[in-house]
Amino acid sequence: MQQEVFFELWVYLSQEPLLGLTVTLVAYLLGDWLHRKSGRSPLVNPVLIAVIVLVGMLWVTQTEYEAYFKGAQFVHFLLGPATVALAVPLYRNLQRMKEVALPLGLCLIFGSLTASISAVAVAWLLGVSEQTLLSLAPKSVTTPVAMGVTEQLGGLPSLTAVLVIITGILGATFGTWTLNALKVRDWRARGFAVGVASHGIGTARAFQLNEVAGAYSSLALGLNALATAILVPLLFRLL
Repeated sequence: MQQEVFFELWVYLSQEPLLGLTVTLVAYLLGDWLHRKSGRSPLVNPVLIAVIVLVGMLWVTQTEYEAYFKGAQFVHFLLGPATVALAVPLYRNLQRMKEVALPLGLCLIFGSLTASISAVAVAWLLGVSEQTLLSLAPKSVTTPVAMGVTEQLGGLPSLTAVLVIITGILGATFGTWTLNALKVRDWRARGFAVGVASHGIGTARAFQLNEVAGAYSSLALGLNALATAILVPLLFRLL
């Protein structure tokens, strides 16, 4: 009896757009709580936890993604203002960034190309389909730009969105350890590397560690989106 009541209640609530918004916020708050309880360990990434919780909920309740996104789109809308807000730390560090503009530009070009070419090359060696290769190429830039590039190339934007999230989580989780192992100590270099490799999720992690790293990661996030939108389609046309 209780199961029937619960099922009927869920069917009713699943028709309400705000349900998607509510469960998204609850899932992230749970992830953030666990992240803080772990001492902000990179292994306990709040985004990863939220994704696991949401996927599990949608699977158990057999809820269509389109129904969930009716409410979650409100969070999606906030990606724009959140990205614009990254201009604040950029402005604070603008003068120091101007002093290293040339090396940053070179790192951006090589980093952007390496992120795309290495991923596509490994996938090609593993024998994945051409459409998957096209979807994989822009995985290191923020989701809206990556999906737009993939659509232009003829890939699957939905697959690209998943790959972008996975890339960001991996960068936020293992980026610090990788840079420590490589003995990269400069916060500017650390932040810029994370921003190029793992976009917004990595940038959020960079801000947790150091404001300068976060500022340079923000810069890399924006510039890499522009560079990838130009370089990746051009590279595929040449190939």
